[in-house]
Amino acid sequence: MKKIYIAGCGGMLGEAFYKQFSADYILKCTDKDVNDDWLSFLDFRDFNAYREDVFNFNADYLFHLGAYTDLEFCEHNPDETYLTNTLGVENAVYLANQLNIPILYISTAGIFDGQKALYDDWDTPNPLGVYARSKYMGERFVVENATRYLVCRAGWMMGAGPQKDKKFIQKLMHQLKDGKKELFVVNDKDGTPTYTHDFARTVRALLEKEYWGLYNCVCGGQTSRFEVAQELLRITGLHDQVKITPVTSDYFKQTYFADRPASERLSTRKLDLRAVNHMRPWKTALQEYISDYYNGYLTAPPKPSPRGRA
Repeated sequence: MKKIYIAGCGGMLGEAFYKQFSADYILKCTDKDVNDDWLSFLDFRDFNAYREDVFNFNADYLFHLGAYTDLEFCEHNPDETYLTNTLGVENAVYLANQLNIPILYISTAGIFDGQKALYDDWDTPNPLGVYARSKYMGERFVVENATRYLVCRAGWMMGAGPQKDKKFIQKLMHQLKDGKKELFVVNDKDGTPTYTHDFARTVRALLEKEYWGLYNCVCGGQTSRFEVAQELLRITGLHDQVKITPVTSDYFKQTYFADRPASERLSTRKLDLRAVNHMRPWKTALQEYISDYYNGYLTAPPKPSPRGRA
């Protein structure tokens, strides 16, 4: 069994990688947030600690997943963001090259400026803010310096359920659990959802066929935030009970002030040409995600607050 070292594995994508790879590979999964029993501590910004851990494990592959993904945090903390999202990736490339092993890096649809309606694998990025620029600089460093690499660009990520999903689906589900009867959803942002398990399965296919390179890796079917919310209400059976009110991004500007592209829609042309696309239509993936991770979530009573806290 080959060995995969996965850094930054404590989030929603790491959960899917652990489930999709652990039966057939020997994994070492690390993160600075040890939130599962299959995780151990590592801060990959510490180059010496990162090097020692990867070398001692004698990995056959290095998966570098971790990043700051909160755009507002990144705008407020640019140095911390570049240290984590860019220099941390440089650390990973140095290690992979020293061991002569392939590296996986996770990029994002957010590196484009949204001036086009749809971006394929060969379009040139133009990042708008600190988060997007930090991720694109990481992507460029991998492509320009790694000996063998997979760079896979994700879209609107969904996965791992209420414990680890901090993105759009969980934010909507949280409001529904709180009994909200009206959701305010932007109607001026387009993109492509990405189910973490489909993403991990596609990465595995690319790795096992050794189809190294850069790939857009998103679910099928371009959509919008507003349409995703509509589909979520249909899946949960709340479409007749909850109203969705369309708003522009300015409605949330005080909270979400970082620049976001109007379109983050990606096509999977390269995956399709190589016949290794395991990304299903986004509606199919969303249905499975809600069924597998949110069964009983909306009807379960809220957890009591810890003593002494509101």
